[in-house]
Amino acid sequence: MAIEDEVGGNAVKVYKAMKEMAMLSEEKMGTAERVTQSVRLPKTMVMNALQELQSKGWARRKVREKAAGYYLVK
Repeated sequence: MAIEDEVGGNAVKVYKAMKEMAMLSEEKMGTAERVTQSVRLPKTMVMNALQELQSKGWARRKVREKAAGYYLVK
């Protein structure tokens, strides 16, 4: 099943941006701020898209000291 069938438009944009930036593993995870700069959407929309990706199992969030890190699972 394709990601377009499971999540909304903003989540697809965020997913593709994360894939381009190679946020594909825990070692290469990035912050929501980096994703926001890349996607050029407001931060609240990016945060909502990241939550949607997490709830559907496409992305993971790892809590760190300063800022949480995000990376793709599928």
